[in-house]
Amino acid sequence: MQTHPLEFYPSTQDIATVLRPVPSVLFADRAARFAALADGHSLSDWLRFLGRLTTAQHMASLSLPGLSMPDADTLEQARDHGMPPLNASALPRPPVWREVLRQLVQAVAADAPQSAGSVLNGLMTADDARLEALADLLLTGVPQPEDAATLPFVAAALQVVFTTLASQLDVRQIKGIDAHGVCPVCGSLAVCSIVRLGAVVNNLRYLHCSLCNTEWNLSRATCTTCNTDKGVALQELDGSNGAVRAETCDHCKSYLKMVYQEKDPLVDPVADDLATLALDILVDEAGYTRSGPNLLLFS
Repeated sequence: MQTHPLEFYPSTQDIATVLRPVPSVLFADRAARFAALADGHSLSDWLRFLGRLTTAQHMASLSLPGLSMPDADTLEQARDHGMPPLNASALPRPPVWREVLRQLVQAVAADAPQSAGSVLNGLMTADDARLEALADLLLTGVPQPEDAATLPFVAAALQVVFTTLASQLDVRQIKGIDAHGVCPVCGSLAVCSIVRLGAVVNNLRYLHCSLCNTEWNLSRATCTTCNTDKGVALQELDGSNGAVRAETCDHCKSYLKMVYQEKDPLVDPVADDLATLALDILVDEAGYTRSGPNLLLFS
């Protein structure tokens, strides 16, 4: 494992602080990335299945009926108090997420791994109360080991709905919150950060939400958990091209991965994170604890 001290970059006022997701392309691009990463990978079957699940997310997002946003008073209160306007752990969920879940399950059941068969059957036959209990567990509780195989499908459905809601939100309704590792739109933790290419965002680091896929700017060389700029370094696997690295903090002993479009323009914060679990193992063994989840994997 190679270690790279972080460099400092000057700040600027002329940056895009929040990037809203575009559901019509996000899930399709992610599915294509899963398929590309699967070629020759030791976890190829799993990555290909996640690609099919993400394709199902794309199709579900295209057929999703209109979603109601929180009312004006709720949005104004969130803005005034620096709270996420689509707070996933506090506001009512659109009930349509359950139909999205059933649509996803039907789409992947035919060619799902044998080990997932009973899980998918259980989700198809579960009543609404059971599904809502699983969503509560995912968003506000502590997932139990017996739910590890079920929750990624619940998460996939919730991602479709919250990504669509986030895409409809007026950026003027989004205000930064004090906990900068937390999504300013839905209040979920970041799955990863990405250093982007592009005229407005070139060489800027954005945290990527694990639930609604919103991205928000955070200075490079800053710990996403404790905000320190001391003892922060980048770790990567020996022999890698540097497109995926783990940002570690010696102050709070946390880490989160960072992906670089400069190294690979097609990197995806969710797909590339799951394709580099070997890096998680090395960093975990070095004594660091991951600060944000990938909702498509529970262990």
